[in-house]
Amino acid sequence: MQRTEISAYGEFGLIKHLTEKFKLENSSTLKGVGDDAAVLSYENKKVLVTTDLLLEGIHFDLVYVPIMHLGYKAAVVNFSDIYAMNGEPKQITVSIGVSKRFSVEDLELLYAGIQLACTKYGVDLIGGDTSASLTGLAISITCIGEADADKIVYRNGAKENDLVCVTGDLGSAYMGLQLLEREKAVFAGNEEVQPDFEEKDYILKRQLKPEARQDIILRLREKGIQPTSMIDISDGLSSELLHICTQSDVGCRIYEDKIPINYQAVVMAEELNMNIVTAALNGGEDYELLFTVPLEDYDKMIAMEGVAIVGHITKSALGLQLVGREGEEIELRAQGWNSLED
Repeated sequence: MQRTEISAYGEFGLIKHLTEKFKLENSSTLKGVGDDAAVLSYENKKVLVTTDLLLEGIHFDLVYVPIMHLGYKAAVVNFSDIYAMNGEPKQITVSIGVSKRFSVEDLELLYAGIQLACTKYGVDLIGGDTSASLTGLAISITCIGEADADKIVYRNGAKENDLVCVTGDLGSAYMGLQLLEREKAVFAGNEEVQPDFEEKDYILKRQLKPEARQDIILRLREKGIQPTSMIDISDGLSSELLHICTQSDVGCRIYEDKIPINYQAVVMAEELNMNIVTAALNGGEDYELLFTVPLEDYDKMIAMEGVAIVGHITKSALGLQLVGREGEEIELRAQGWNSLED
């Protein structure tokens, strides 16, 4: 495979090379890459801004993460934050720190993944930066979105008796990560061994190529349902519930048997002698939506495909409770992953 050193392009030549295939799709993007700053125009909309920093060795491992998948995921997790505010992502900026072990071809694959995500979700790349790095690959993406002022959903709007809903299934991304880590350990001991991914395609995809739940946001709008609070599940269901309940000054009751879990995740947990419910509560990186809706929307929600009603909001004094399959109550605590911990 051809290898072109980054130094062959220089900083500005590299940016031009990596971004020239991106086409602008949004009317709110007046000027993208090419000047000192992008020019945007949001006439009657509120502007939403989110940013994520991904560091090699902390947030991803290139031993088993294909670099094109990394680009796709880095973009999508930012889109998810905008959808979690009931908005629409419209533009991103991408800044990277890159060491000499990476070639131009590596970065082409990274940006191909970003471009694939932008094309799928209708988002424009409008700028960014590149810099040398001494510690590997770093990716910082800022996403800009739009929403009507009266449609923005915050974390602090949950009310007593609201239904607690989650999209998709939980714990699959975490179990996909456990599978990859297991096979990495086996490979490190014997490089002739091939990874065993048979019948594990779903949990691998959930870890390596997650999707933002644009479909659910559009479906809620079609049905005239306005969530009272919402957040995306990046750090685990327990952590995200704590955010909503703390900021809304409420409690909740979640039912173990209502938490949606995929069969492949269950099988993987059994292989590793892990508790799949614990993984669903604390695993993170599912990028599903957790939201609350008024009780009167029950009939609409129960009929909505891809959404599970997992509990309800209570008074703050009742705390956060998980109701087990035998009716036992367990206090929920935030145990999701924290990169700042040892």
